Amino acid sequence: MLVMTKAVLAIMIGFIVAVIIGLIVIPMLKKKVKQVESTYLSKKHKEKSGTPTMGGIIFILSSLITMLILIILKKVTISTNLFLVLFVFLSYALIGFIDDYLIIKRKNNIGLTEIQKLSMQAVVALIFFYVYMHSGAEAILDIHTLGITINMGWFYGIFILFMLVASSNAVNITDGLDGLAGGLAVIAYLAFALISWNSFAITGTEDIAIFIFVLVGSLIGFLVFNTYPAKVFMGDTGSLALGATLAAIAIITKHEITFIVVMLVFIFETVVCLIQIISMVFFHKKVFLMTPYHHHMEKLGWKETDIVKVFWVAGLVLSMSAIIFGVWL
Repeated sequence: MLVMTKAVLAIMIGFIVAVIIGLIVIPMLKKKVKQVESTYLSKKHKEKSGTPTMGGIIFILSSLITMLILIILKKVTISTNLFLVLFVFLSYALIGFIDDYLIIKRKNNIGLTEIQKLSMQAVVALIFFYVYMHSGAEAILDIHTLGITINMGWFYGIFILFMLVASSNAVNITDGLDGLAGGLAVIAYLAFALISWNSFAITGTEDIAIFIFVLVGSLIGFLVFNTYPAKVFMGDTGSLALGATLAAIAIITKHEITFIVVMLVFIFETVVCLIQIISMVFFHKKVFLMTPYHHHMEKLGWKETDIVKVFWVAGLVLSMSAIIFGVWL
């Protein structure tokens, strides 16, 4: 019962703080920060041009402020693992913030170059790997449900780098409709909150779970402003942080395979984009009307809200399956 009480309280505090920050921040963003929509998008999406972006600041600030208060009150203990999660969360948020800021400043869709963005993401991933390995972690891929343990050696560093960078960009790609990435993130993080709380053998996972519940509450608070019709978009500030942080939690809790199941909707969106690029480069033909896949569905005549619902349901089914696979079995 105490665990449930802590979880509910963390979600509630995160939600309340996020709503308050949203009410303060959004009017400020409306004055200075406008979303610049791509010229390739539909007329309906072009109408969204001018909606403030960088809304990820809402749930990032809410989560960090709440965690700081909990740490000061000694309700949460800072361990190396929790530090790493917060480090990745803040670092990738800063990378996204820089990208968003440059896009807004230049008044086009050109922020950081792909090389610049990937390089910065890689540096953070390498710092994460260095600190993580020096905290006593082993370079092992452990699939406990199947009884499989793989010693990855030096390749584990590349594996971590790929997970953080790929996950951050997968969420970024999926963030294209009102409430889509935010809602999917709530579902995915709830799954990993339960997984973290049940990873008893790993130091600091209960405190990581509390952080996740705080973040879930903050995301729900953000969705008050981000669901259709969105009053604010999360931007790269939010999407990069969400993807990389979830990957970091999966690595620390040794649930990398479970993570793949939870992330399948995001992975699907990314793979669709890759298929489209490969087809255009080598065959000069489109496989999909538009990518990511949620835009393909729009071209087929689906309503934005219906697409979001379908993706949320898919994410929920996958996350429930991942919990059964990663915790119960």
